[in-house]
Amino acid sequence: MEGGSPDQESVGSGTKRSSVSSGSKSRNHKEFLYRLVDCETFTANLEDWFQSLYEKSAQMKPVFDVPFELIDLQKFDYALEGVSFQQLIRMPNAVYASTSDSAEATAYLAVEDFLHATVKGLWEAFWSQDEPMPFSVACLYKENLKFYQAENAIASGRLGSLCASGVLLKNPRHPHGKWDNLLELALLRPGIQSLVGESEQQPSLHVLGEALFYALRMLISRRLSRQNLPLSSNSAFVLLVDSQYGGVVKVEGDVNKMDFDVNNVYKCAAEWIQRHARIAVSPVDRIWNKLGNANWGDIGALQVTFATFYCIMQFAGLPKHSIEDLAADHGCRLQTRRLERQLGDTRVNGSGLFRFQQHGVSPEIVEVQDESVKLESESLKQEVGSVLWLEDSNWERGYHINQIRSNGELPYYIASPVEDPGKSLFLYVGSHPSQLEPAWEDMNLWYLVQRQTKVLTIMKQKGLSGKYLPQLSASGRIIHPGQCRRPSSGGNCDHPWCGTPILVTSPVGETVADMVSEGHFGVDEAIRCCHDCLSALSTASSEGIRHGDIRPENVICVRSGESRPYFVLIGWGHAILEDRDRPAMNLHFSSTFALQEGKLCSASDAESLVYMLYFACGGAFPDLDSVEGELQWRETSWSRRLIQQKLGDVSTVLKAFADYVDSLCGTPYPMDYDIWLRRFKRSIREEDHGKEIDASV
Repeated sequence: MEGGSPDQESVGSGTKRSSVSSGSKSRNHKEFLYRLVDCETFTANLEDWFQSLYEKSAQMKPVFDVPFELIDLQKFDYALEGVSFQQLIRMPNAVYASTSDSAEATAYLAVEDFLHATVKGLWEAFWSQDEPMPFSVACLYKENLKFYQAENAIASGRLGSLCASGVLLKNPRHPHGKWDNLLELALLRPGIQSLVGESEQQPSLHVLGEALFYALRMLISRRLSRQNLPLSSNSAFVLLVDSQYGGVVKVEGDVNKMDFDVNNVYKCAAEWIQRHARIAVSPVDRIWNKLGNANWGDIGALQVTFATFYCIMQFAGLPKHSIEDLAADHGCRLQTRRLERQLGDTRVNGSGLFRFQQHGVSPEIVEVQDESVKLESESLKQEVGSVLWLEDSNWERGYHINQIRSNGELPYYIASPVEDPGKSLFLYVGSHPSQLEPAWEDMNLWYLVQRQTKVLTIMKQKGLSGKYLPQLSASGRIIHPGQCRRPSSGGNCDHPWCGTPILVTSPVGETVADMVSEGHFGVDEAIRCCHDCLSALSTASSEGIRHGDIRPENVICVRSGESRPYFVLIGWGHAILEDRDRPAMNLHFSSTFALQEGKLCSASDAESLVYMLYFACGGAFPDLDSVEGELQWRETSWSRRLIQQKLGDVSTVLKAFADYVDSLCGTPYPMDYDIWLRRFKRSIREEDHGKEIDASV
């Protein structure tokens, strides 16, 4: 473990310069980093600055901002609900553990294992479950600032020389690690918990100075590195932990603004910290419980995990699954939980939750209307005759509201473009972004607008189109009346409509639910509906996309511009794009596998289609309020062939299709769409028998 600074090796292979001055400047920067090795001298140069900050700060106000807002941590918490973290090496508790070297050694091993579990869980949840994790964890040896596995250092009697643990990008050519491959560093220091207490307490200069020192080394090393990071490398995170508590220090700034004077290294470094660095320090909260297990769901571990998430993004790029995507699954999990608890309708007050108020000393609990939600939603409703303007990719489009419809839960509109009054389109108005942040339980509008916009965009990019699928006409944000005072940095102004998402699709038609209620759904419609929906499912499944929410409100009959009516499968907000996605939960129309496992099998959409046709053809569902009751009814109905018989009264091919779906449900075998499309095509009664049905998808 002996040797000099690793920085010559870490950053010595920089990009070749075309000019002598550039090469000289690069060598000067490397020499600067090579001499920046004494943390105590660096900290001493910050004493006056730190003291002045503390004196200027209000008595009860922290000196530094926090790196993460609470609302962002709450979103991240929702996203991590389905993520598994497992720390196997327990952290020794300071109260119960001895002060021997063995306890300190175990603490370093536990920190390494905690970082490994964090990075592994985040990588598999947000980036890839199939690709191997490209990161490793090692400890920093303060004598030469190289990285070693903690076990090796402990075995060789170098425990006292360890100063930190880090997460690094794997590099087989440099087993001792390169500083420009360092994602984040965790400083294990006793007494971090002493920072917890009264709100006026601030991190000590000794602890903060050390964090700033290592963060600055990380930033300079990345500046000198020849590797191109996917995202900005102008910020570095350092974790402060002891055997119970932990916090985050974030340092952000452009090191190009530093005066790299190799004869005055520490003064230049301290001046850059004071003039150009933006420093954020999180509250110090508990990470490990008394048994040494990490409290992954609590604020202490959450903010450390969030910092690691950002560090991975710097080196691996944007995640495959965003925080918003995973957080959206919270609504599905909440609905599933309510079904498990037999709480009945999951759409109580729109969010599946009651607000209660107790009057006086009476034990009676009554439901209270959430006026804030009511006022907010009322303000976004449009009236017939009004014109709504949409900002779409720097274009402004106006839509005239002609009709107000409902999918059984939420309103939507039939509108026509201002420039083309004869054209009809579906228009969906989403929730204002501020409504989704404090209450992720109310996700119905999010699925209807934002999630469906994403799915339709992906389908369009993959070339999935056809007459039986909805087409994305436009999407963007509403243009509200008055002047928009949206900040240039992004976000929304204080107008209640600002930032509200809009989705516009085509074609327009009558839902199967409305057709059934008006008695317009007959034999021809049942066969055509089954054929057209199977065509849509076949097209989507060719790219691995499944619908996940087939019900009478999500199938429309289109009559305009065609010699015969046809059906379009809409409502793709709950579509399954990845294995982690979850379908909608509906007692009557969700597939059996979805109700049992919260997932879809290959025949789940077809099974939901059978239930919808059973209902549309006059089949009756029992009045049930639990998953168990619904599953028992289905088992009885399928075994007694009640569903097949009902569909058989309409068409023999529908009965045969129901039998086929029954044999396929719950198995891994794929649906054979082609054979059933051909059979339904032969059964369709054409007005013009000489004309073949268009079975294209």
